[in-house]
Amino acid sequence: MPHETPLIATLVAGLGLAFVFGAIANRLRLSPLVGYLVAGVFVGPFTPGFVADQALAPELAEIGVILLMFGVGLHFSLKDLMSVKAIAVPGAVVQIVFATLLGAGLGWMLGWTLQAGLVFGLALSVASTVVLLRALQERRLVETERGRIAVGWLIVEDLAMVLALVVLPALASAGGGTAAAADPLAARFGLGLTGVLLLTLAKVAAFVALMLIVGRRVIPWILHYVAHTGSRELFRLAVLAIALGVAFGAAKLFGVSLALGAFFAGMILSESELSHRAAEESLPLRDAFAVLFFVSVGMLFDPTVLIENPFPVLATVFIIVIGKSVAAFLIVLAFRHPLGTALTISASLAQIGEFSFILATMGVNMALLPAEGRDLILAGAILSIVLNPFIFVAVDRLKPYLDRNRRAAAPAAAPARADAQAAAEAPPAAKVTGDETLLRPTELKQHTVLVGYGRVGSLVGAALKQSGTPFLVIEDGDKTVARLHAAGIETLYGNAVDDEVLQAANLPAAKALIVAIPNAFEAGQVVMRAHGLNPGLTILARAHSDAEFDHLVKLGAETVIVGEREIARGMIDRLASVAAATPGEGAAPIGGAAS
Repeated sequence: MPHETPLIATLVAGLGLAFVFGAIANRLRLSPLVGYLVAGVFVGPFTPGFVADQALAPELAEIGVILLMFGVGLHFSLKDLMSVKAIAVPGAVVQIVFATLLGAGLGWMLGWTLQAGLVFGLALSVASTVVLLRALQERRLVETERGRIAVGWLIVEDLAMVLALVVLPALASAGGGTAAAADPLAARFGLGLTGVLLLTLAKVAAFVALMLIVGRRVIPWILHYVAHTGSRELFRLAVLAIALGVAFGAAKLFGVSLALGAFFAGMILSESELSHRAAEESLPLRDAFAVLFFVSVGMLFDPTVLIENPFPVLATVFIIVIGKSVAAFLIVLAFRHPLGTALTISASLAQIGEFSFILATMGVNMALLPAEGRDLILAGAILSIVLNPFIFVAVDRLKPYLDRNRRAAAPAAAPARADAQAAAEAPPAAKVTGDETLLRPTELKQHTVLVGYGRVGSLVGAALKQSGTPFLVIEDGDKTVARLHAAGIETLYGNAVDDEVLQAANLPAAKALIVAIPNAFEAGQVVMRAHGLNPGLTILARAHSDAEFDHLVKLGAETVIVGEREIARGMIDRLASVAAATPGEGAAPIGGAAS
């Protein structure tokens, strides 16, 4: 008789189906999270067929929560938050409060307690880190002002949810929930809500003090010691031991949630110069257990809620996709940001994910939230994640209209902000105001057109300016355009995929086109359109892989630079020059190896 292996069966079924449905979701241009949740539904108790172990799955998911929160702490950047604090902090706070009130209102209509409504509303107020970052990366928005605001907004939401993880046990204890037994002091002295909150905050303060005073020194020291051993295996093990050990110790010694303990471990470690390596080494295991977390959450979802409670489901989706997005939209406009920025932030936040699942699971386990609330949160998450790409497509379709508004608004006043000398020396396109400021057709001929002025484009532009080569820049970043105008560099404000922008760049009379943007899909569209306007144009582009190289060459790029190849070529050329300068008996001509 074969041995019973519930752990192996749960892992195989969970990861196997997550891969299958995740691949299908990716093929449909949806977030893989949708596939992971669907996989959980298929191995859950509410669907026929195999049912994963109902005790093991939550424990595996708890490891996923620890590693997810550890990753959030590792990537927590106070610098990024401070750069956009003027809009991100008040905007996120107001949006969270508004969404929480909407959720509490729906809970009241469904006959829930105030505590249940607040937990429900909080779960609906926070967006998914994974979904948001993927959407921004696909559209090359992470480095733009809009992207920085969205990421900063997300950091504030994450911090708010970390505080919620502290408050939930206190609410449960004060309300007689299952967390009351977990806190002997609260139960022994019969503390009310205020007393429980003060006791909880005192424990958290003690934990934070210990981490800042001791952990801030001990954790980086341990990692540096292990790093100097040269063993990658030991370093990876040390990172995982710190994440799991701090989380477990925080829960046992201070009554702090595993998630909060893991977050602080990651945040302390993020200050170390080894934080990037720690993130890389923990990523594979973090991804694997995060998948199991989403699968475990999917197992809790009862699909019949879509049939039995269609109106509450629709109301939940409305709060996520419309309610909090409209609030974010109005807040961004109130801070006098362009319409395009407001719509991008709204689209980014029109979904929920990891923290929502954590809050829903904790709420149900602590008897704060009814199981129906968890089902509505899961249904809202799945549907909002599915809808999110289509929301971004709708925003992208509005881009020509948005560009016209942005051209009329933001950087038009850039010359006025520059000093008088810079304004006097600026090219004609930088001296006028209104729409023609940024799309006035250039008078340049036999010039070079540079698309993108980021880390690569700015270096290319500096070299072109130094050599005296006539060139203009196509850029869609508000602050970058203002800076280029102030520096006297002729700039067209907009997306190079837009035919109107390419026509204003006078490509038929241009000598060369340099596409310096990192997104291969968007770069391919620019190359294809430019090649159509001027088949004899010299086109240079950049790529990150052989597949991107082939894609850009096929669309008309004459030269495509692959970063890894150029690094190798530079290293070999340097080695060849050293060998030529100091020839020895064993020296060999190796410069040809770069070809």
